[in-house]
Amino acid sequence: MAMNIRNFGGGLHVEYRTERDSLGEVKIPADAYYGAFTSRAINQYHVTGLRPHINLIMAFVMIKRSAAIANMRSKAIDAKRGNAIVKACDRIISGKHLDQFLVEPINSGAGTAFNMNTNEVVANIALEILGEKKGSEKVLHPNDHVNMSQSSNDTFPTAMHIAILFNIKQVIPVLDELIKTISKKAKEFASFQKIGRTHLMDALPVTLGGEFAAYATAIAKARDAIFSAKKEMEYVALGGTAVGSGANTPKGYRSVAILELAKITKIPLKPEPDMQYGLQSRFAVSNLSSTLRNLALELGRFSNDIRLMASGPVAGLSELGIPAVHAGSSIMPGKVNPSLAECMNMICFNIVGNDTTVALAAQSGQFELNVMLPVMLKAVLESTDMIKNFVPIFSRNLVSGLTANKQKLRQYIENSPVIVTLLAPKLGYLASADLYKESLKTGKTIRQLVVSKGLMSEKEVNSLLG
Repeated sequence: MAMNIRNFGGGLHVEYRTERDSLGEVKIPADAYYGAFTSRAINQYHVTGLRPHINLIMAFVMIKRSAAIANMRSKAIDAKRGNAIVKACDRIISGKHLDQFLVEPINSGAGTAFNMNTNEVVANIALEILGEKKGSEKVLHPNDHVNMSQSSNDTFPTAMHIAILFNIKQVIPVLDELIKTISKKAKEFASFQKIGRTHLMDALPVTLGGEFAAYATAIAKARDAIFSAKKEMEYVALGGTAVGSGANTPKGYRSVAILELAKITKIPLKPEPDMQYGLQSRFAVSNLSSTLRNLALELGRFSNDIRLMASGPVAGLSELGIPAVHAGSSIMPGKVNPSLAECMNMICFNIVGNDTTVALAAQSGQFELNVMLPVMLKAVLESTDMIKNFVPIFSRNLVSGLTANKQKLRQYIENSPVIVTLLAPKLGYLASADLYKESLKTGKTIRQLVVSKGLMSEKEVNSLLG
């Protein structure tokens, strides 16, 4: 928070300005670009201790810029004020004054507090551009001019979609990289036979490469579902104002505002055909969130299998070798843990929890508006942040460095009685079951028992078992 602090006789003195809103007078640090509404809000919403997400800030400021252009085109606002708003928004988009956005991610219903934080900051920057003092609301007002033709009820859902789409733009490439890395491992492991497992018990042999190819397929399907879901997010409710009726918007405003918004965001945004639906329902967000949850389920399953296959190196499965990224233990020298897979598991748990939050919030709307938007947005942005931040590390520092213990893989196949299944068509089910039990009891392999009992020649067994 910017303050004008002067030293008087060794003490600190903060200069304030006084602003008046509908509730009365509010003292605000003189150098602050926010105003009375924000000052009240930051005293109320002590929730997460977090600052607003950068993509939400950018999305909202881009909306204010686009709205100002549309209002100027329709003659709803004069060029002097409108251009000052546009220039103020451009300053923020360039990275200036970001410290003035102080309302926490979970704030008032419908995100009104954050919308007003944005209106006030843009207004006061615009006033400086016009050569006026901060808080000179008779010249340029946060509500009357910056928020012209808008409501929190249509701007927050729109900003919500844009902020999430900004994150999704980064999620898709990192998933593509992971799929490519897993697929490369699938080819590397293609000839490595291993014992399959169902119910965590020995099953018929598969290849390690086949297992990895299946992981790649699962994550690719989850990636495609996210890509498909994001298309619904491109429809925005801007122009619906308070209840989806478009009240207080000039003719032509909506189409121009969304066109300008599409240009500056570089997202193919389109007007939501049913504006009341656009305010009532959060289907697009909950649908996207569910695809993130499904991705988390697949990533978590993949991570679990890595941890199991890498367990050991003496008393576990020890089928995979994992790269060491740091010491595994503070007390046991030389220990290497699947730390990145464990981290991925925890991220996946968090994403599943976030989706539950989104689901509960999505069904909690009443009549013309769902007011639970801030918590939904926080949950989805957190999930997508974790994916885009950690998946590249998981891919490059763990998956890419996995190695196969070929000797161990072969040993498990040779020693497992379950491979008698491959001989069952020739020997019969009951005889094969007896061989299975004898193998477990004596420790002899199926290959040894079949040959020693003269049930099949060594050549016949080799042709079937490899």
